[in-house]
Amino acid sequence: MLIVHVFVHVKSDFVDTFAAATLEHARNSVQEPGVVRFDVVQQDDDPTRFLLIEIYRTPADPARHKETAHYLAWRDAVEPMMAEPRRSVKFHALFPDPASWERPR
Repeated sequence: MLIVHVFVHVKSDFVDTFAAATLEHARNSVQEPGVVRFDVVQQDDDPTRFLLIEIYRTPADPARHKETAHYLAWRDAVEPMMAEPRRSVKFHALFPDPASWERPR
């Protein structure tokens, strides 16, 4: 299992538009067979900052995710909304057991 945290800082004028586009992207992403979870969270003290928590079954699944039509549309739509380039950090799970991360479908 691969866990990716994507840190996003958007321009203040685009907070609502970014959130709407990203929620739609997340709804599509969780339908992919390689995606275990796709969480979207917004920072309380700075609503221009978001964190995408993406959990994939295998290390190859993020590349497949980035080939989907919904990812490409999201990427192109939100790029001009960014206050700075988004960045990601990769993690692996120690606890709980990987099977415990699965969401019921």
